[in-house]
Amino acid sequence: MGDSVIYYVEQADEPVNRAGERARKTFKYFWRELFWERRRIISALDFAMVKVPFFQDGEDGEICEHMWIDDIYFDGLYIYGVLNNEPGGLTNVEQGESVCVPVGDISDWMFVCNGIPYGGFTVQAMRGQMTEEERTEHDTAWGIDFGDPGQVLPVYEEKEHPENLEEHPMCRNCIDDFRQQLSQNPDFLHEQDEDGYTPLHHEAMAGNALMVQAMLEYGANPASKTSEGYTALDFARLTGWQNVADLLEPRH
Repeated sequence: MGDSVIYYVEQADEPVNRAGERARKTFKYFWRELFWERRRIISALDFAMVKVPFFQDGEDGEICEHMWIDDIYFDGLYIYGVLNNEPGGLTNVEQGESVCVPVGDISDWMFVCNGIPYGGFTVQAMRGQMTEEERTEHDTAWGIDFGDPGQVLPVYEEKEHPENLEEHPMCRNCIDDFRQQLSQNPDFLHEQDEDGYTPLHHEAMAGNALMVQAMLEYGANPASKTSEGYTALDFARLTGWQNVADLLEPRH
């Protein structure tokens, strides 16, 4: 999958704009998957990327290119990553450069697991405007079968296991071991990193309701704030995890 394959400049058409809105509304699922990917001993994802717009003033007005970034980190407000593409016309950013964008500015996200793409809302919107021959050429260039352009899957195996929309399967599988760890080392819950994030902050923004429930039972402080003043409840609301917010709201 070369850089030229994953580089696109979006046109201002309604299908792509709607696709971008869906990507922003469902970003929480991308981050949840990436959160659990980093806990795996053996990686399960082929890749994970986020598409963001880059701007520069040109002679005929503002230039915008939507490009993919990888090596993603998310702090609840901003997405950090490395530009995967070589810009087509922009000169104010370079391939391999570290970038930071507000989560509300993204235009797409995608991860691939066992050859199956999840997300890729704008990719499918653009494929929907291609001929069958163009779609085949597009998919061959990516090395991925994107399937029906009218279908986008946000969550791993959601058709086979609709419960995955509510809770990640790894969360369900490891909750008993996690509770045992908390019973042996509850002080872990009060640790804070250099930015003031506690384990509760991270689990809340990843949508792990079972983990959050256990942490609260073992004494996690829901009022704890990051250095910028955000609680775990704030992040649950910002990322759209209502099931997590429902657990935290009675504690405030």
